[in-house]
Amino acid sequence: MTASLPAFAGRTYVFRVDNGAAFRNTYSADGTRLRWEGLGESAGQWEDVRLHVAEIAPEIYFVSWTEQSGITVSHVMDLNALTVRAFWTFEGEGGRVGQLHTGTLERVA
Repeated sequence: MTASLPAFAGRTYVFRVDNGAAFRNTYSADGTRLRWEGLGESAGQWEDVRLHVAEIAPEIYFVSWTEQSGITVSHVMDLNALTVRAFWTFEGEGGRVGQLHTGTLERVA
C-alpha cells in the first residue's frame, strides 16, 4: 500500500501570522520539502527545508522542520479552514524560547 501525497503537495500558500509576519510557502510536488520566503519586513529571507509530515485528519496535517539557524517550526495546517496553529522555538537570552501563533493560509498556486 502506498501513501498518498499530502493535499498541499505542489501548492503555494501565503501564510499570514498573528504577529504580523507573512511567508510565501511553496511545497515540493511530493510534499517532502518546503521553500519558505519572508514577505514584508522579512523580505529577502528564505530557506528550503526538509519536512516531517503526518496527516492527523482529512486535510489536516502536522508539519515540522528545523531551519539552519536552529529554529524549530511545527504547524498544524487545516486545509479545510485554511488556518494554521504554529509553534516555533529558538535560542533566546537565558535559553530556548517557544512561541505559539495562529495564522491564515491563502492558496496562490
